Amino acid sequence: MNMDFIDALSEIEREKGIAKEILIDAIEAALISSYKRNFNTAQNVRVDINRQTGLIKVYARKTVTEDVLDPRMEISLDAARELNQNFQLNDIVEIEVTPRDFGRIAAQTAKQVVTQRIREAERGLIYHAFIDREEDIVTGTVQRQDTRSLFLDLGKVEAVLPLTELMPTDKFGHGDRIKAFITKVENTTKGPQIMLSRTHPGLLKRLFELEVPEIFDGVVEIRSVAREAGFRSKIAVYSRNPEVDPVGSCVGPKGTRVQTIVTELRGEKIDIVRWSESVEEYVANALSPSKVLEVDVFESEKMARVIVPDYQLSLAIGIKGQNARLAAKLTGWKIDIKSETQAEQEFGREKTYTEEMKQDSVSLE
Repeated sequence: MNMDFIDALSEIEREKGIAKEILIDAIEAALISSYKRNFNTAQNVRVDINRQTGLIKVYARKTVTEDVLDPRMEISLDAARELNQNFQLNDIVEIEVTPRDFGRIAAQTAKQVVTQRIREAERGLIYHAFIDREEDIVTGTVQRQDTRSLFLDLGKVEAVLPLTELMPTDKFGHGDRIKAFITKVENTTKGPQIMLSRTHPGLLKRLFELEVPEIFDGVVEIRSVAREAGFRSKIAVYSRNPEVDPVGSCVGPKGTRVQTIVTELRGEKIDIVRWSESVEEYVANALSPSKVLEVDVFESEKMARVIVPDYQLSLAIGIKGQNARLAAKLTGWKIDIKSETQAEQEFGREKTYTEEMKQDSVSLE
């Protein structure tokens, strides 16, 4: 090694941000193993790289002792004092043992160490760049697919999108650009592993943040999200400014904002409802698009009994209970839905709200 090598390390320090001293320390440690392996020795050695010239020297380290039992590890006091009169028992004597052709071995070892450290540093930079983006949205290009996952190119790293995290309506091919939600970032032995999802409710939330300036600016807030990916979702929104309509802001002029998100989610229907501190009002809003006549709240059971017009019962419940199920997820309340006729028949006889009545109603969580 020579000055060119030291200059190269300085360049790596500037470009990659890896301290030159750290690289040299790592090379010295690796050269100790290389020396022992290539020269079949078990002696204790130290490798020194001159920080100015790049000159490499190998020193055997021996303990000064009265009786030498292992010449590889020990040296007699008399022999030590031939080198320096100041040596005492138990001192460490360093004797240069640099092999004649050690430069070739050193160059190969240094290249391996530097390459490995650069790779580790780049992985570290990627990991730190993405760990702060957990629960954020990214756009990637489909590179390949196996039986379990899609692999997306995010630029500096490849991310994993399990097929179980795709929506039923998702159909992607090589080269397609898609948006996905980062669910987890891990630093593994093979480098950063970034896990993605297109079914996570967070994807819907982030898409609205991208499309709706009022949400990005904090004027409108998404309070809750309930999603059955690929089919239907509900979001509850609230405005910090009384003059700003939270629902209208999310829908956008002529529905352009919400339509952009629907397109990205392959036609997933999205209900945008107004959040309210009033449980009665919030539950009624959550059952949109159905009309609600009355909401009775039972705090102890965290349950809401909802009465709807007869012709709205099917709409309130939804196909296979989807509308009521999403409303329950959105609000965090159990919801019992009854038609106006059912309510008149049951409560007209002055019955109380009992477990028997719950069984007769449509109960969805």
